[in-house]
Amino acid sequence: MYRLKTSAAFDSAHFLKGYEGKCANIHGHCWKIEAEFSGESLQQIGQERGMLTDFSIIKKAVRALADSLDHTLIFEEGSLKDATVKALDDEGFKLTPVPFRPTAENFARFFFERLNEQGLGVSLVRVYETQENCAEYEVD
Repeated sequence: MYRLKTSAAFDSAHFLKGYEGKCANIHGHCWKIEAEFSGESLQQIGQERGMLTDFSIIKKAVRALADSLDHTLIFEEGSLKDATVKALDDEGFKLTPVPFRPTAENFARFFFERLNEQGLGVSLVRVYETQENCAEYEVD
């Protein structure tokens, strides 16, 4: 089995509605996405001969995911009042509603699915919300 790994980081804020503790408040993280890609064989012809896939392709895909969430407030749809969202939007803040609770676990699956949709052979995604804490998602 061949494996490739690449990563990208982004800074953003989030909060966990309904959580009893510090994470109920808006706070930020320097998130890191680490994605692994695997396959049984290497390309046999063409420019990618001898490669599982070109690193530039997977780096670009992971970087695009990170860039899409960089310096934004990520929040679960319906977790803020419409008036709050409008006020933040009117102030020019970058807002990113997501259809899930914005936890590292849910981000790991979300990023995995986005990479999988691109047919990149993703096998595992880790999302670090701190240097010491990460969540992983892979399909068995």
